[in-house]
Amino acid sequence: MGKFLTDFKEFAMKGNIIDMAVGVIIGGAFGKIVTSLVNDMIMPVISMLTGGDGYKNLKHVITEASEDGSVQEVAINYGIFIQNIIDFIIIALSIFVALRVIMKLKKKKEEEAAPAPAAPAPSAEETLLTEIRDLLKKEAESKK
Repeated sequence: MGKFLTDFKEFAMKGNIIDMAVGVIIGGAFGKIVTSLVNDMIMPVISMLTGGDGYKNLKHVITEASEDGSVQEVAINYGIFIQNIIDFIIIALSIFVALRVIMKLKKKKEEEAAPAPAAPAPSAEETLLTEIRDLLKKEAESKK
C-alpha cells in the first residue's frame, strides 16, 4: 500500500498534471464567461434583430402538458441548442487564436535560440586545392 501511495504522489506532483489541473479550472471559468456573453449579450441582440422573444424559448412541442399537471410537456428545445453551438464556436475560436499566438511566439523564440546553419563541408576539389595552396605558400616561404 505504501508503494501505491508513493507512486500516486509522484504522479500527482508532476508538472504536466498540475498544469493540466490549472488549465481545467481556468477553462471552466472561461466557459462561464463565454456562456454569459452569449446568453446575456449576444443572443438578446440577435433576438431583437430577428424580432423574436429569445432563442431560449424556441422549441418544438411534441406533447402538450396537461392542465392538471399529470403530464409534463415534451419538447425539442432547439433554441438552447443554437445557444450552445454559438458558445462552442466562440470558445473554439478563442482557443484557436490563443494557440496560434503561442505557437508564433514559440517559433520566434526557437528561431532566436537556434544557431546559424553551419557552412557546408568543402568538396573534395576544394580541399585538394586548399592543400596545394598551403604547400605552395610553405614552399615560397622556405625559399626566402
